[in-house]
Amino acid sequence: MCKQVLVIGYVWPEPNSSAAGSHMMSLLRFFRSQQWQVEFASPAQTTEHMVDLSQYDITSKHIQLNCASFDEYVQTLQPDIVMFDRFMMEEQFGWRVDKYAPNALKILDTEDLQCLRNARHEAHKAHRELVKDDLHSDLAKREIAAISRCDLSLIISSYEMTLLSDIYKVDPALLHHLPFMVELNNLPNALPTYSERQHFMTIGNFRHAPNWDAVLYLQEIWPLIRKQLPKAELHIYGSYPPPKATALNNPRTGFLIKGWAEDALQVMQNARVCLAPLRFGAGIKGKLLEAMITQTPSVTTAIGAEGMHADLPWSGSIATSAQEFADQAVALYNDEQVYTQAQMAAKNILSQIYDKSLLEPQLLKKINNIINNIKQHRRDNFVGQMLKHHTMRSTQYMAQWIEAKNVNKIR
Repeated sequence: MCKQVLVIGYVWPEPNSSAAGSHMMSLLRFFRSQQWQVEFASPAQTTEHMVDLSQYDITSKHIQLNCASFDEYVQTLQPDIVMFDRFMMEEQFGWRVDKYAPNALKILDTEDLQCLRNARHEAHKAHRELVKDDLHSDLAKREIAAISRCDLSLIISSYEMTLLSDIYKVDPALLHHLPFMVELNNLPNALPTYSERQHFMTIGNFRHAPNWDAVLYLQEIWPLIRKQLPKAELHIYGSYPPPKATALNNPRTGFLIKGWAEDALQVMQNARVCLAPLRFGAGIKGKLLEAMITQTPSVTTAIGAEGMHADLPWSGSIATSAQEFADQAVALYNDEQVYTQAQMAAKNILSQIYDKSLLEPQLLKKINNIINNIKQHRRDNFVGQMLKHHTMRSTQYMAQWIEAKNVNKIR
């Protein structure tokens, strides 16, 4: 049976700018591969790097926040599945879907746990370790409430699956672990050899706070690497570099801000080592997956590698200090034997954790099982029903108040 899928995006997909954009596109392609009709709707402004969804036979629609026009839109569309991109979209549109398309399966694509990333960011700014109380923030209450109101939430990190179960006591029936889906048969065959590669690189959207912090940390790490490898260069790629980033460009020291990369995999495979000194964040890291895909060993932190490799050896090194990071980076760069072992580890991680041919059938089975038992599934989720009962009132009235206020402004 052909299903109608509505995806409500926080932003328009930019697969070449962020891991979130790449992950979203893999989900959209998955829906289309089932021969389902897919429409992507978003209240966000269009951007220069957004993908042309029509190339994938996906329709698109601009929607408005706090506006009753969405009610008529979703009532007319009557989707079988509605997927929210991040919990903020569920907060904004979830109650409207419940009211005007009540039979639709509600899926939340968390991308990463915002509450975890925010808690780590606040602890980092305060120069202290994360404590359990940090995880009980108002943001966490909002995010876990959105997860509870949905029929299914897609969780990208194995670490976050454990966190949701152990700390937040979320019913496992509402969760599905879905890391990046990689088509292993399409991995590049002829990659540059160890001797053909040179220099270090990193990549990441500059608007993403963990990426910008990593660039600042590299200001501390790079002189330690350069001291041992005086001719090496660090190429820093990423979309939307602000003036404060381009101001760091320094050809004399080899610290080079390259900005937007038209082809992230191409620049990754030409580098010898990928550096990702992430000091806070959540989810799993697209740059480190791309490093594995291109057989580029990486040096990262425990947070960078978190949830990405289970108990398998990492495809490079995991460091805990600036000096260790630099020493591990230089060791990988100089030792071809160590380098080759890291490449073999990458192949093992990809085949055991990110194989699209295994992940897609598991996701399809989960979706179909819930659809076929939707009434019982929702009855079993009493917390979700309770939250919907209150949200339908509080969020609805707030949205209607904002809408009325906006109408009065126009008048």
